[in-house]
Amino acid sequence: MHKPGHRFQAQDRLADGAQYIAGRFTKGTSGRTHAVVNPATGEEVYTYELASTVDVDAAVAAAREAFPGWSSATPGERSDALHRFAAVLAERAEEFAQAESLQCGKPLKLTREFDVPGTIDNTAFFAGAARHLQGQSAGEYSGDHTSYVRREPIGVVGSIAPWNYPLQMAAWKILPAIAAGNTIVLKPAELTPLTSLLFAEAATEAGIPDGVINIVTGLGKEAGEHLVGHPDVAMTSFTGSTAVGKRVAEVATSTVKRLHLELGGKAPFVVFDDADLDAAVNGAVAGSLINTGQDCTAATRAYVQRPLYEEFVAKTAALMASVRVGDPFAPDTDLGPLISHAQRDRVAGFVDRARDYARVVTGGAAPQGELKSGAFYAPTLVADAAHDSEIVQAEIFGPVLVVLPFDTDDEGIALANDTPYGLAASAWSRDVYRANRATREIKAGCVWVNDHIPIISEMPHGGYKASGFGKDMSAYSFEEYTQIKHVMFDNTAVARKDWHRTIFGDRP
Repeated sequence: MHKPGHRFQAQDRLADGAQYIAGRFTKGTSGRTHAVVNPATGEEVYTYELASTVDVDAAVAAAREAFPGWSSATPGERSDALHRFAAVLAERAEEFAQAESLQCGKPLKLTREFDVPGTIDNTAFFAGAARHLQGQSAGEYSGDHTSYVRREPIGVVGSIAPWNYPLQMAAWKILPAIAAGNTIVLKPAELTPLTSLLFAEAATEAGIPDGVINIVTGLGKEAGEHLVGHPDVAMTSFTGSTAVGKRVAEVATSTVKRLHLELGGKAPFVVFDDADLDAAVNGAVAGSLINTGQDCTAATRAYVQRPLYEEFVAKTAALMASVRVGDPFAPDTDLGPLISHAQRDRVAGFVDRARDYARVVTGGAAPQGELKSGAFYAPTLVADAAHDSEIVQAEIFGPVLVVLPFDTDDEGIALANDTPYGLAASAWSRDVYRANRATREIKAGCVWVNDHIPIISEMPHGGYKASGFGKDMSAYSFEEYTQIKHVMFDNTAVARKDWHRTIFGDRP
């Protein structure tokens, strides 16, 4: 277990505060402090001063000052800076992995093999993509004019990131924004600011100019709402719950900002009766338990065609029961704690209420013994719940998978779509036509076939319906972070145009 009182690698550098404005760490000015807590032990590992609206104003001013220079840099110059950034991140990979595990409770093997490498790859991707910000090629669409389209940066972006993937979400917000020539102020979750701050510091180390990337760490009601509503912020990008996303939208639209929302999910996992059962079982356990289930694309609702249902439940329960819950820093740990005791209790509440109408097949309790002081919860499988029940419909955000049977393909797809959300889904079948139908008809921003969870930098991530709109990652993200300008040149050199007669005079 991470030793109580043990210092993390960057602690001395963060002594200057948890705000990163204009290329340096500073203290917040709200007069209130907040602690980063290791959820595996309950130990406070870093205490800092929260940001006030004054700090948000300073960060936005720094971003606004940096914008003219950064936006006028050539694509090649921005690309070179991002390549250097990726190299710095690679050099400091272990530092980032340790800090992410400490503040989130993620198993170190997850941060080393998923969070940090994924972030480095994303940085390298946008280093290349920065050179390909292209509009439509020139053409004489009217006959008398040449038209072309420019993609231009929007200005200062104000982004809010969640606590479940602090490093990756910081990267998903920052990288496309700055690759497109914008500057940014990011507010990370106050529970997990460490790697967002280190990410901004690494950007400065790589030579990205001061003020291009700024971090303010404060409460949502104060710092977050002030950032979203700030008159000098041209765009807001938010990842988090649908309920909070609605509030963000209200504040952002009152100032007519560009808005990008990546919100909640309740991903269906549809297993047809010709599926490879062992593959589906392995996929269900991995897809539901990644990051202790604190993933908006995690498999949460498994719909299994009736011939495979009972065997799927039995095999999934057995595999879940073998998952090793424990110290995130131990090499043999599979599953760490939830982000906090409050989140652990919230997840437990869903499961405890479900006992009145469903069957808890395995799990359903917090471990005791040496793990008692942490925010741990056992991998949990629930079966035989009604489709309209709370545990099937609500986003739990914990290591809980619910399994329901279906009979026909039509029913399975209808059940998958019967939710307000539409972020991700998967279909399991050996029949290419059956699987292809599922990918067409399931309403979600990503549909995997015979797998669940993998993401890649080259492909977009974003949802349908109450899961929000807009895309992270991939070249499609530039559609969020650029504005389109039509430029039209007259080619005739004629002073009196024929169309002028519709305003004054007669046809010549």
